[in-house]
Amino acid sequence: MKNEIRRPELLSPAGNFEKLRAALLYGADAVYCAGQSFGMRSAADNFTVEELYEAVKYTHERGKKLYLTLNTMPHGNEYDDLRVFLRDIADAKIDAFIVADLGVMATVREIMPDAEIHISTQASIVSPEAALAYAALGAKRLVLARELCFEEIKAIRDRLPDDIELEAFVHGSMCVSYSGRCMLSNMMTGRDANRGRCTQPCRWNYIIYEEKRPDLPIPIEQTELGTFIMSSKDMCTVEHIPELIACGIDSFKIEGRMKSAYYTAVVTNAYRMAIDAYLSDPENYSFDPMWYRELESVSHREYCTGYYLDIPMNEAQLGTQTGYIRDKAYFATATDYNEDEAQRLAAAGIALENERGKLYRFVQRNKVKIGDKSELISPSKIGRAFDVSELYLANGEAIESAPHPSMIFWCRVPFDVNEGDIMRGAE
Repeated sequence: MKNEIRRPELLSPAGNFEKLRAALLYGADAVYCAGQSFGMRSAADNFTVEELYEAVKYTHERGKKLYLTLNTMPHGNEYDDLRVFLRDIADAKIDAFIVADLGVMATVREIMPDAEIHISTQASIVSPEAALAYAALGAKRLVLARELCFEEIKAIRDRLPDDIELEAFVHGSMCVSYSGRCMLSNMMTGRDANRGRCTQPCRWNYIIYEEKRPDLPIPIEQTELGTFIMSSKDMCTVEHIPELIACGIDSFKIEGRMKSAYYTAVVTNAYRMAIDAYLSDPENYSFDPMWYRELESVSHREYCTGYYLDIPMNEAQLGTQTGYIRDKAYFATATDYNEDEAQRLAAAGIALENERGKLYRFVQRNKVKIGDKSELISPSKIGRAFDVSELYLANGEAIESAPHPSMIFWCRVPFDVNEGDIMRGAE
C-alpha cells in the first residue's frame, strides 16, 4: 500500500445542519461537527443530541461519514456531564470521536468500548514517536499538528502501520499558538480557548504605549519588514494536491465550522474538483487557476501554504492584512421545485421557459435585484456567469429585487439548476 496512490478523504466542517447539507452536496466524503459542549468551537450553532441522531442518519443515507469533536480539555468537575452526554449519543452510530485529552479518550472507551478514536490536532503530534504512541493506545487516526512540512509528514507516514490513518488541515484559519493551545483568550476575557470558548484576541487590533507617555498611543502598523501582530494568514493548499497525496495523508481537512454554508460549499467544491482531477489522471494533471479563483470568492484572510512550504515567521504568521477579504455576495440557494407555484406563474402569463432560460425557485440569503451580475455554483462546477433579468414572487408578481432573507422567489437562469445550487454575486 505504501507504493499506491492513496485516495484521500475530503473532510468538511459542519457547524450546523445547513452547513452539513452543503458539505455533503458539494463533495465532502465526511463531515465533522460538535454537540452542545466539549467541542472546540462553542460559538458555532452545533448540534443537540436529537440533531446528532438526525445528522448521522442523513449522512449515512448518502454513504458518507460523520465524526464528532470532543477535543476540549475538560476539568475534573466536567466529567460527570461528559459521561451523561456520551451515554445519550451512544446509539447514534457516530463514525468516530475526535479527542485531544487522554482522559476523554478513556471515558469514550468506558462508555463505548468499540468506538473509533481520532486524535485531535490539539494533541500536537509532530513526530513518528508521538504518532506511534497514540496508535499503541488504540487510536485509528491521527490529526497531525499544523506545524509540519511535507518531509516530516512523510517520515511519520513511513513509520506507521498502514491501517493507522493520517489527517491534516489543508485549508482555513490558522492559530498563532502551537496547534491551538493558547491561554491568551482566557487571560484577556476569561473564556478558555482550550475548552472551546476562544474569543480570538490574536485577531484584534493592538497599539503600544510608552510607560511615561500613556497619552501617546502608537498603532502597530505594516512596514517593509512586516507587521508585528499575532493574526495569522489563512492556509490554502489547493495548488499542492499532488504533494499532499504523496505524503500519505488519508484525510484532507477543511477548517471552518463557524463559517457560512456558502463558505463550506464553495471551499469543499474547489478541493473536490482538484482532488478528482488529479486522481483521474496523475500523469497529466495540471492545476486549474479557476479553483483558486473559487477560493478567493469566500471570506478569508491572506492565503499562504501554512507550514508545509513557507517559513512561518516570514509567511504564515505575518499578514499584511489583519481582517478578512470579504466574500462575494451570497444571493440565494436553489430550493425544491413547486409545481403549484409554477402553474400560478404560467397562469399569470409568465413563460416558464424561453430563449433566455428557465425559471427556477430560490430561497434568498442576501439582497438580489434586476441587473445584478451573478454566478451559479453547482457541485463539481466553477461559477457560471449570468445577469439577473427576471424575478418573480410565487403569485406571479414581477419584482425589481428580493430584499428579505428567506424570501422565496423565482429567477430566470440560462443553465440547468438543481436544488442546492448557489447564486452569488459576480463582482
